[in-house]
Amino acid sequence: MSISSETIGPQAAISPATRWVQLGLGLLCMVAISSPQYVWALFTKPIGGALGVSAATLQVTFSLLIVLQTFFSPVQGWLVDRFGPRLLIAAGTALSGLSWVLAAYAGSIATFYLSYGLVGGIGTGIVYIGVVGQMVRWFPDHRGLAAGTVAAGYGMGAILTTFPISASIEAAGWRTTLLEYGLIFGVVGVVAAQGLRSPPGPSSPSRNVRRSASEIETNTGAGTGVGTGAMLRSPVFWLMFAMMSLMSTSGLMVTSQIGNFAADFGIAKMTVWGLAALPLALTIDRFTNGLTRPFFGWLSDRIGRENTMFMAFSLEAAAMAAWLLTRTDPVFFVLLSGVVFFGWGEIFSLFPSTLTDTFGVKDATRNYGCLYIAQGIGSIFGGPLASVLHDRTGDWGIVFGVAIGADLTAAVLAILVLKPMRRRMPMAQDRHT
Repeated sequence: MSISSETIGPQAAISPATRWVQLGLGLLCMVAISSPQYVWALFTKPIGGALGVSAATLQVTFSLLIVLQTFFSPVQGWLVDRFGPRLLIAAGTALSGLSWVLAAYAGSIATFYLSYGLVGGIGTGIVYIGVVGQMVRWFPDHRGLAAGTVAAGYGMGAILTTFPISASIEAAGWRTTLLEYGLIFGVVGVVAAQGLRSPPGPSSPSRNVRRSASEIETNTGAGTGVGTGAMLRSPVFWLMFAMMSLMSTSGLMVTSQIGNFAADFGIAKMTVWGLAALPLALTIDRFTNGLTRPFFGWLSDRIGRENTMFMAFSLEAAAMAAWLLTRTDPVFFVLLSGVVFFGWGEIFSLFPSTLTDTFGVKDATRNYGCLYIAQGIGSIFGGPLASVLHDRTGDWGIVFGVAIGADLTAAVLAILVLKPMRRRMPMAQDRHT
C-alpha cells in the first residue's frame, strides 16, 4: 500500500466535518496507547515481586519504553509518510497492545524488557508521531489546538483506565490484567486507525534533495515545505531541539521521581481531603497534563508560539520553586503538582506546531520524529541522571534547582532567540503575533 491510496486528493470534495473526524480518530488512537506509560506505577510493586527484581532494575523497562518511543521516531515518521497513516498507525496500536499481551507471559526481567519496553516503545512511538504529524497537516489554521488535542489523549487517556486497571490487578492479578487490557487497547486502536487518511496535498513523499539553509526561507509555506535533510541543517531546528530537551528533562524528572521525593518529603503517607496524597496528586497531574496541551496550543494560535512558550515555561519554573518551598505541606504538594504539569505538558502541542509552521508540511511527520528525540534525551537526564545527582548530593533542592534552571533557560531562549530567528524566515504559516 502506498500513501497515495490513503490520501484524499486535492480535488476531492471534503466536508467541513472531515478533519474533525480525523481529529477524533487520532485522539482515540492516542487514548489506546496512553496506559503503558501512565499506569506503569500500578504494576511496579506486583511485577517486581513476581520477577524477584529490585525497583531500579524494573524501572529500566520504563526507560526502554520512552527511549525507544523517541529515538526511533524519525524512522517511524518516514514509515508513516511512506505507507500512509491507516496501515502504520494500526500496526503501532497493535504492537502497543501486543506488548502487554506478551508481558503477561514474561517469566524473566529480560523477556519483560523485550515485551513491555521494546515492543511497547516501538508501537507507541509509531502512533504518537504518526497522529501528531497528521493533525498538524489537517489543521494548518489551528495547528496548536489540533496537536494539543491529540496529545491530550495521550496525557489524559489513562484517567479512563487507572481505576479499572488498579481494581483488576487487585482482583485478578497483574498477568491477567495485562492480557485483557492489552487485547482491548489493541482492538480499539486498530479499529480507530481504519478511518485515518492523509489530508489533501502531495500524494507521495518527497525526496530529501540537498538544499541550503537559505532555501528554507522560501519553501516553508503550508503547501509544501522542505525536506528533513534541509531542516536538519537549519540552526532553528537545533535551537528548538535544545529547548525541548531542556523542558523534557524538567518534566520527566518530576514524572519519574515524584514517588521518591514525595517519600523523602514525608508526603507519601499523608492524606488530603480524606485521600492518600500521592495518588491524588498523580490523578490531578494526569488531568492538568492533558488539559494544558489543547489550551496552550489554542492560545499559541492567537498570541504566538514563542510568547506562549515563555508564559508556560516560566509558569512551570515558578510552580516548581513554590513546590519546593512548601514541600512538607500535603495540600500544597497536591495542588502545586498539578500546576507543574500544567506548565509542562504543553510542549507536546507547542513544539510540533512551531516546527510545522517553520518548515512546512511536506515531511511534517518525519520532521517531528527528529525533534521528538529530544524527549528521549530528557528521559535520560530527568530519570537516571537525576537519581544519580540526588544520590551524590543527598539534596532534592539541587535536583529541583537544575530543573527550574532548565525551564527558565528554555523560556528565555524562546522569547529572545527563537522568536527573532523565526521572524527572519518568511513563512506562510507564521505565528509571531
